[in-house]
Amino acid sequence: MIAAEAADDQPAIRAINDAAFGRPDESDLIDRLRIEGAVVLSLVASFGGQPVGHLLFSRMWIDTASGTVPAVALAPLAVMPAHQRSGIGSALVRRGLDELKRAGERVALVLGHAAYYPRFGFSSELARALDHPFPPGALMALELRPGALDEVRGRVRYASSFGL
Repeated sequence: MIAAEAADDQPAIRAINDAAFGRPDESDLIDRLRIEGAVVLSLVASFGGQPVGHLLFSRMWIDTASGTVPAVALAPLAVMPAHQRSGIGSALVRRGLDELKRAGERVALVLGHAAYYPRFGFSSELARALDHPFPPGALMALELRPGALDEVRGRVRYASSFGL
């Protein structure tokens, strides 16, 4: 079952991210994004009544010569180690992208595994006109509305919680 994060899910979300990444950095980022008010969508996946997966999208922007284009950043995506490679992460991403489309979001960006995120439509080629601080090809984009990145040239700007 996948549902929007509830206030009482926060300890479980921290446990999921800490276990999945083996460190508290992502959990601390989530806390900072909540405080900053940058969380756009936070989903929790449960299995057998226990939270086992988490996905967060936060507000970000693309600063262009003609103005600012709103976008969302996918980060982090975490699944408890015992439940990884079972489709929970993919289900979270698909559900999240569907909800973002329904909410009218236009662009999603992710810095992640080049072998994983293209299955959802993310492409480093779509991000080629975006200036960012990452190695070439590392940032991937997805148009949640066809043509959303047409003519968009500019620098990505993450929520300040990312420290970029």
